Amino acid sequence: MEDIRERIDALGEAINQLSQLNETPEIANEITRLKAVVYKLEKKAGTLYDPWDKVKIARKIERPRAQFYINSIVTDFVELHGDRAFKDDKAIIGGIGKIDGHTVTIIVQNKGNTAKENIERNFGMPHPEGYRKALRLMKQAEKFSRPVVCLIDTPGAYCGIGAEERGQGEAIARNLLEMARLKVPIVSGIIGEGGSGGALALGVADRVFMQANTTYSILSPEGFASILWKDSNRAKEAAGIMKITARDLLEYGIIDDIVEEPVGGAHKEPLQAANALKEYIVSQLNELTQKDVHTLVEDRYERFRQYGAFYEEEL
Repeated sequence: MEDIRERIDALGEAINQLSQLNETPEIANEITRLKAVVYKLEKKAGTLYDPWDKVKIARKIERPRAQFYINSIVTDFVELHGDRAFKDDKAIIGGIGKIDGHTVTIIVQNKGNTAKENIERNFGMPHPEGYRKALRLMKQAEKFSRPVVCLIDTPGAYCGIGAEERGQGEAIARNLLEMARLKVPIVSGIIGEGGSGGALALGVADRVFMQANTTYSILSPEGFASILWKDSNRAKEAAGIMKITARDLLEYGIIDDIVEEPVGGAHKEPLQAANALKEYIVSQLNELTQKDVHTLVEDRYERFRQYGAFYEEEL
């Protein structure tokens, strides 16, 4: 795997150097040839990714963020602000828009693609007012019979003193309770990192999906290693045993589907990734909006009641 990555990096550097030269037919042909080789190597590397590779891809700063997906797949989007209690949390974006004819409430956790954007969005770590804003919009969606779409990308809820003083744990728990009985379809998915209760607070849904190169876990591999072995440097080892990848979680029934990404990751072809995401969301909305409310809520309840059943069998 390391050899493949080194070759990809070397070829990428060669392509960059050629791109800086005066373009001739020969140079253009060589760039095309090298890009084809890189594509084949990326495709081969994708079959060899271990969980730590997935962690690194999920965290890439150039990875498409939720704001990009809103801009790409949601039309007539109107953003709504604030929790009507404290302030507007920029780590969570919420509003109303259309996805291929479906009028939806969309709620997302948004990181940035630059240091400045990440600071503005608090690195995608919501405060309690962010979760309360999300809940306000969900209850509004229920009132007007709009499906809810959530996109999750957070290392975890913000754990600062102010957040704890304002009831971070209660805000997350309230979202879990209300989402479990919300009388409209909910589609939620991980588009980057899905960390701890901060992710789960938007993850109680009728359909839960993950993009192929994302992670969903109780805490970060670094945190796991620090607690278990008192050594955060063993994060790669921790990632290997935590079962945090889309394939692992699909096997355990924690998620329902995997949305495939372009070769090399969503950051390689963001628009292609957006189109795949839109196609999946629309297909689920088409199905879920046909269910009556009672069946919808009962099925959601039963879905989450299945969590942990395999532990009972082992006992």
